[in-house]
Amino acid sequence: MRKIFTGTALLLLVITGNAQTLKAPAPSSTQTIKQTFALSSIELSYSRPGVKNRKIFGELVPFNQVWRTGANGATTLTFGDTVFINGTKLAPGTYGLLSIPNEKSWTLIISRQTNVTSAGAYRQDQDLLRYEAKTVELTNAVETFTMQFANIKDGSCDLQIMWDKTMVTLPVTTNIEGSMLAQINQVMKDSRPYYAAAMYYMNNGQDLNQALEWMNKAIEQNPKDLRNPYQKANLLVKMGKDAEARTVALKGLETANAEKNENYIKMFEAQLKNMKK
Repeated sequence: MRKIFTGTALLLLVITGNAQTLKAPAPSSTQTIKQTFALSSIELSYSRPGVKNRKIFGELVPFNQVWRTGANGATTLTFGDTVFINGTKLAPGTYGLLSIPNEKSWTLIISRQTNVTSAGAYRQDQDLLRYEAKTVELTNAVETFTMQFANIKDGSCDLQIMWDKTMVTLPVTTNIEGSMLAQINQVMKDSRPYYAAAMYYMNNGQDLNQALEWMNKAIEQNPKDLRNPYQKANLLVKMGKDAEARTVALKGLETANAEKNENYIKMFEAQLKNMKK
């Protein structure tokens, strides 16, 4: 009997020693999104529950109560640069995203708290801003809770929040013009990126005379770069100097033909075709 007992004990010891923790899929998976925005980026981290044949808003997620805007852990937004939400300035950093859903609108909250996982942990005195977002009824139900960045432009984007048949939107803006002008002023003292500066001024309603001055200097820097005369011709058209633009484009076409650059030959020909004679 003693030998049998000892053998059984050793077998249990071996089984216990080889035991491993079972890894299973999370009921609500975590997603982290990093969206390039303006001169930096926005990072969003949240957990994604599913509808799973449940009634969501008004039951699983009660109306008029603070919600962590996801499942499991806290939902956070990290801004790489200064942004504005509903006129409120937010410095670069990480913030908590909370919400108070209702049938016709949600109160979206940006908080200093980045660890709120339940309504009881929420402190209103840590709010940095609140934004009232109207609900939009979706035609097709969204099974898995989804947040995404949409309508991305140089200085603005929308954070869309969707689940079941409801969507709300949080608009985010930044002073891209001020940032760009400050950057241009700084780098022009050093590396002098004339082409990039001229293109920004031309495409964003800035001083076109200054843009032309920089474009001329870009041509001096890189006389063989065909993008310079091509864009200079576009700039002159914007300035109403069509005759000068045509002269520049014709000279550019001549250079492109001499260099057998098929791409720019086509570009200059199309440019000349669209110009006023």
